[in-house]
Amino acid sequence: MRRNEEVALLLDNIAELLMLKNENPYRIRAYTTAAQNIRALDEDIEELARQGKLDEIPGVGKAIAAKIEEYLRTGRLEYYEQLKREVPLQAVDLLEVPGIGPARAHLLYEQLGITTIQDLLQAAQEHKLRKLPGFGEKLEERIAREAARLMQRSKRLLLGIALPVAEEVVAALRPHAAIRAIDPAGSLRRMKETIGDIDILVASDDPPAVVDAFVHLPFVKEVLAVGPTRPSILTREDLQVDLRVVRPHEYGSALLYFTGSKEHNIALRSFVQERGWKLSEYGLFDETGKLLASETEHEIYALLGMDWIPPELRENRGEIEAAREHRLPILVEQRDIRGDLHVHTDWSDGHEPLERMCEAARARGYEYLVISDHSPSLTVARGLSIERLREQRERIRELNERLAPFRILQGAEVNILSDGTLDYPDEILAELDLVIVSVHSAFDMPQERMTERVIRALANPHVDILGHPTGRLLTSRLPYEIDLDAVLDAAAHYGVAIEVNGQPDRLDLPDIWVQRAINRGILIACTSDAHSTRQLDNMRWSVATARRGWAEPRHVLNTRSLEELRTWLATHHRGAPAHRT
Repeated sequence: MRRNEEVALLLDNIAELLMLKNENPYRIRAYTTAAQNIRALDEDIEELARQGKLDEIPGVGKAIAAKIEEYLRTGRLEYYEQLKREVPLQAVDLLEVPGIGPARAHLLYEQLGITTIQDLLQAAQEHKLRKLPGFGEKLEERIAREAARLMQRSKRLLLGIALPVAEEVVAALRPHAAIRAIDPAGSLRRMKETIGDIDILVASDDPPAVVDAFVHLPFVKEVLAVGPTRPSILTREDLQVDLRVVRPHEYGSALLYFTGSKEHNIALRSFVQERGWKLSEYGLFDETGKLLASETEHEIYALLGMDWIPPELRENRGEIEAAREHRLPILVEQRDIRGDLHVHTDWSDGHEPLERMCEAARARGYEYLVISDHSPSLTVARGLSIERLREQRERIRELNERLAPFRILQGAEVNILSDGTLDYPDEILAELDLVIVSVHSAFDMPQERMTERVIRALANPHVDILGHPTGRLLTSRLPYEIDLDAVLDAAAHYGVAIEVNGQPDRLDLPDIWVQRAINRGILIACTSDAHSTRQLDNMRWSVATARRGWAEPRHVLNTRSLEELRTWLATHHRGAPAHRT
């Protein structure tokens, strides 16, 4: 539903322009709320427009609905064009810097061509700002300091980078005598793919002792703030960590509140208010103001007639209703995984030998490992020719004899060529134990062609898994244009599993699409895409993403035993004869 994102982006741009004009905050919020709700839609916005139901979208009133209709009908919006003529869209980011308002942002853009916070920092460091009207040396120094800090804070951190840092802090503080409980909070606890801030919550009767211990941790590079309960540090890796200390008897309600998400909290409070009660970071209170619960999340949810909701599900995607009806999923856990289905060795672009990768997988308690080195057209990854593929198979056979009962399967990550054909001929694919197909080239295809390309590959009877289906690289490369609904429909039709790639900068399939795949009856393959023994740990991030998509063990292909996996591989592909025995 490409136009949903297109319309949401339009509304976000309008909100930014209104912000630059210093318009009413409520008016700005109306556009950002509408954009957020349109992104969350399961329906196609063009279909809703045809049915005259745009104003039934939460946050979309008649005025915004009329603007959306105009844009969908004509491809442009006169109101937006007028706003662009009035204010420079390029300078919007500068408003995030304390000391820069709309007038100064406009001046910086007009006089110095500054459009980004990085440009602003460089100009301040080169003493160009002090020459502008209304600035001066002191304001320039302040802006340089705030811009530098904002650049660090505004970077979205990958989950795989942020969580280990948080866990290092938690491990260092947990033994302290003054600490009764400690957990990461915010989007980190919900295991979101990228993290804004590293937030940690502590329960203690002695906040000063906790704050002192925190700011004197051995890996602290700089202390950014020291308050009685809310200190902030910068680690040696230049990552900011914020601590919040609460009283032990309020820890459960505070953890619930600061874990979020905002949407989950709003929906939960709305449910509480229907009873005449109140829920805040300080506890759950009845209509008389009496405290009912605050020490643990479990008791708060229980008093509301709900099962405890795992943090990964707290995104207001139906989890509250499911908790009330006692039908929350029993989410997959890392210990459920029986083997890794996507691993590279130094035969292609991996960094370690085949034997070492296999021994490391066996040491993790896996029953099996699929070696899936690249196919030949991916020359940058030293893809395997047919001759080398067969040489590798002989080496795998030897290792299987030595490492039994652990089992090594030979697979391949086969490139989907531009026309949807595959990088090995069918007779070679038939020799493999497992075939992953992925797009690694020609990312700039129009949506219709890219979608046809991938669906054609899924129709091949030798294909088992579609790898990293959107091609995105978090923080560096947008997904290619593809109709994922159509791709998932094809995967369901042909019986092909979908990968949730555990590389921290991929986490692809995204969580919301994991849930949509599961709802279609598609199996998920949790994989590490490891290129070294250490990267086998990427399985953790894959499982976390699957959990955010409501995946249970039964939804995940590699929770199956080796025998069950072999049975699936021999029989799963629909619309074509079984291709293995």
